[in-house]
Amino acid sequence: MKTWERGLLDREGRTSCPRSHFTRRRFLNQHLDGLVIKAISGFFTVKTAQGDIVCQLPGRLKQEWQSSSILAVGDEVMISLNEDGTGVIEEIAPRRAVLSRTRPSADVRKLTADQEQVLVANPDQLVFVFSIKTPSPSLRKLDRFLTVAEMNELPTIICINKIDLDNLDKIRQKFQLYADIGYRVIYTSAKEGIGIDELKACLHDKITVFAGSSGVGKSSLLNAVQPGLGLKVNQVSDATGKGLHTTRYAELIPLAGGGYVADTPGIRGLALFDLEPSELDAYFREIAPLVSNCQFSDCTHQHEPKCAVRTAVKEGRVSQQRYESYLRLREEHEMLDKKAY
Repeated sequence: MKTWERGLLDREGRTSCPRSHFTRRRFLNQHLDGLVIKAISGFFTVKTAQGDIVCQLPGRLKQEWQSSSILAVGDEVMISLNEDGTGVIEEIAPRRAVLSRTRPSADVRKLTADQEQVLVANPDQLVFVFSIKTPSPSLRKLDRFLTVAEMNELPTIICINKIDLDNLDKIRQKFQLYADIGYRVIYTSAKEGIGIDELKACLHDKITVFAGSSGVGKSSLLNAVQPGLGLKVNQVSDATGKGLHTTRYAELIPLAGGGYVADTPGIRGLALFDLEPSELDAYFREIAPLVSNCQFSDCTHQHEPKCAVRTAVKEGRVSQQRYESYLRLREEHEMLDKKAY
């Protein structure tokens, strides 16, 4: 149970919410703790013991330039109440974790930027949904998403949907390499109801970022977990628009059994924030332990002699597909470095 949820149990005004992250105040009847569950155009909906309250950030919190988003869905906050029933964000608790990306440039779609855009604050896990057919899974995209998850130190579940469209043994063989390096892989069919109970159990009492490309059956899966949930997520997604996602509409959608599902703009175009190309090997689980065995401490694992990573690929201990994903991402960020400097 989250800190703010424990506080909501006390509805008699004695302690509103525990304030381990906040400055202790005397005016408890004028201040409430809560969770930011929606963010749109500078307005933030905060779930509190007195219900959902629409709040804004005061000028004092906006004055200094920030290297990261000041406030995002999932943030735990303290608010003060206005006479009209709206609120003001007074304090923001330190974040335990974030899912973030590079903030897109305002004029052209670039990966280079000098600010981190927090998509979801304090997520407990990520669920990446891919279909086995229509559309076929892009393992390159999956490897990019997993790298983002590793960089953000977030537990990740890979959900392979529409397994009724192909042979299950063949499907398992395709994704076994991810299970071998420690990722949990769930095989589902929203149409046949396969794997739904396992997926539902994973979502219980957690803040889960649920991501997947169009057509993979994400909405059908969510509807199977909780009727109407997929429709609600679609409404959030449709409101974001396309391109640069200028509305930046994000929301935590409650689960009946406890927890939230987060669907956010920008999840389809994740770019690694503040990443040096030389650091990339640390975010590939099977490659990271091999780096210290390379002859050169600055080995790029591309052409150097006595490279432990290339040796492992040759011997089959690291998959060729994952190694090529590493090379592609490294090349991408080396190009970005050249453009930036």
